[in-house]
Amino acid sequence: MRAQQTLSDESVAGMALDERSGAWRADGTVVGREQKPTGVWLATFRRLRRSKTAMFGLTIACLVFIVAALADVLAPYGYADMHPEHMLEGPSWQYWLGTDQMGRDVLSRVIFGSRISIYVGVVSTIFGALMGIPLGIIAAYYGGFVDNLIMRLVDIWVAFPNFLLALIISVILGPSVTNVVIALAIVRVPTQARVVRGTALSIKENEYVQAARAVGVKDQRVLVRHILPNCMAPVIVLGTLEVATAIIVEAALSFLGLGTQPPTPSWGWDLRANVVFIEDNPWIAIFPGMAIFITVLAFNMFGDGLRDALDPRLKQ
Repeated sequence: MRAQQTLSDESVAGMALDERSGAWRADGTVVGREQKPTGVWLATFRRLRRSKTAMFGLTIACLVFIVAALADVLAPYGYADMHPEHMLEGPSWQYWLGTDQMGRDVLSRVIFGSRISIYVGVVSTIFGALMGIPLGIIAAYYGGFVDNLIMRLVDIWVAFPNFLLALIISVILGPSVTNVVIALAIVRVPTQARVVRGTALSIKENEYVQAARAVGVKDQRVLVRHILPNCMAPVIVLGTLEVATAIIVEAALSFLGLGTQPPTPSWGWDLRANVVFIEDNPWIAIFPGMAIFITVLAFNMFGDGLRDALDPRLKQ
């Protein structure tokens, strides 16, 4: 019995030695090889870190999040504070970005307006993904009639231009921030469903998925444990790009009066409210427009870099 136990211990040690390619000490630790984490996401972050444009975009996006979170601290004035004696003043030491037609500080409104843009962009993208991901996975996994039914509905969905569909939904629901989030989430569903379906079609043919189905694992568990986690990379990349798109659409809807309503600050609404004064006082429209431009550019740069970092063809 002791000989069998010794043989078993030696077999286990040999297996561990083959896996780790190192030498064992008396206490069971390994020498001769530095232990480094080799997770997929860590490797992705290392590749992402080499991209200067992606890191620049990530830095700007993080700064926008910080500004939105600390708007009450960073803004020199309240977004609704009016100073009639300083209406339409140009940039100065007192008002760094000037004032609008009601004497409100443009800088303060730009800072507070970042909250609406980030909120609408992030929340609408999350809800759109929560609706689109299950449709894409179910269509790819079951195929046949289920796939045809879901994807034909998605095709009808996509037939409407995104902005036109968001505009129609906003008109039906009425002007408010919540309704803009609902409209943008509905618009995002078909894109998420298509991307996830394309990824899930290849994943479900892998051996581990086939093995799980062969041993009788329930479909719900296969979908959640094996297919969904492997679909997250393209979903994350698409999400970063869709946040930028949602910010633009929200600004456009607010500019048309179907989004954020006064006195809540919004970059799009501020552009609309001050457009009649833009010829003589360009700063009241330039700075909200620049805020939209910089934020959207940052998310697009980060999304492009993240897509390259997750591309399997670039892993070498």
